[in-house]
Amino acid sequence: MERLARCLTGRVALDVEARDWEEAVRLAGEVLEKAGDIEPAYTEAMIRTVREIGPYIVVTPGVALPHARPENGVLRAAIGLVRLARPVSFGNEVNDPVDLVFPFGTPDRDQHIEVLAALSRLLSDPRRVAALRRAATEEDILAVLRGAPLAPAGS
Repeated sequence: MERLARCLTGRVALDVEARDWEEAVRLAGEVLEKAGDIEPAYTEAMIRTVREIGPYIVVTPGVALPHARPENGVLRAAIGLVRLARPVSFGNEVNDPVDLVFPFGTPDRDQHIEVLAALSRLLSDPRRVAALRRAATEEDILAVLRGAPLAPAGS
């Protein structure tokens, strides 16, 4: 989780207002754009991918992992986190609505798998996910990832 914390540093936006899934993905992309990780075309490609393929990026209740193909503008491997002020629907009947959006981009398949594995470990821990939803600051988010003591899920 330490590596995930390093990757997220400077790429967290909390309690962001979004009208719909498209704005949520656009705002998540902007987090990576501002960090210099992706080009604006990559954000547009993430949106286009959801339009074309559907909301498969909503991988667990309340969590979306928007991404696109590397050739659409990935400059370096990156992960961000946008926590929405109010959840939005992506059209995924099982896992909507979404309040945690983890945009990511990788330049190759190996790094893509590494990012997905790291996010999978994080998202498989209900206490960590609950702590991300309660965190007040980016520093709190990073502390959760670095192993800060966790309250039981639901508290």
